[in-house]
Amino acid sequence: MGGRVTLLLMGNIPYDATEEQLIEICREVGPVVSFRLVIDRETGKPKGYGFFEYKDEETALSARRNLQGYEINGRQLRVVFAENDRL
Repeated sequence: MGGRVTLLLMGNIPYDATEEQLIEICREVGPVVSFRLVIDRETGKPKGYGFFEYKDEETALSARRNLQGYEINGRQLRVVFAENDRL
């Protein structure tokens, strides 16, 4: 895997979802250390994925398990561990 076991990638995010909405969803599992919604530099619009991090591995594992398939605005989120340390 190579990445931090506390850093996750959230994909299939609806383009109309706000960063605040997503952070609240992540907080249902535990306190969020950081969250970054990836934005297209040219359009200024979200790309449909983002990164979020928890303090410990146990919370991150719980998030991976509980947020996978979570439905928001008609789309099911994909949650996997991030492949690298860039946030």
